[in-house]
Amino acid sequence: MDKIDKLDKKILGILSHNARIPFKDVAAECGVSRAAIHQRVQHLIENGVITGSSFSINPKSLGYTTCTYVGLNLERGSMYKEVVERINKIPEVIECHFTTGPYTSLVKLYAKDNEQLMDLLNNKLQTIPGVMSTETLISLEQSIKREIPVAGEEEE
Repeated sequence: MDKIDKLDKKILGILSHNARIPFKDVAAECGVSRAAIHQRVQHLIENGVITGSSFSINPKSLGYTTCTYVGLNLERGSMYKEVVERINKIPEVIECHFTTGPYTSLVKLYAKDNEQLMDLLNNKLQTIPGVMSTETLISLEQSIKREIPVAGEEEE
């Protein structure tokens, strides 16, 4: 991957705050042409620095009121890939991480209510071959959500 320069970092900082900002506005803020911004962003995408741009959907607006983290303990860590293939088929699971510490993996999911959460735990996650145990942590409130800071980004 090529080195990221000061202009790239400035572009990343702007886009991380508002991915929908028009390139002409990014160009004006950076003091370069819109074509230069387009070229830089394309280069950042091709090099895997920018991995996507998407809208964030508020799960509550779709009726998913319960955000839950589930720690999974597997029979063997080597079973992780097979377990992930099964977890990936559960649409309410939005993240899965292979971890160190007390769990083999950590899953983040949304449920519409406690009844659905119980079904997801008892009839989906805990029935996956290799899952030995689970520990459920319900999020009461998400206090912070942001992108990783871009080094060199000017302080506000």
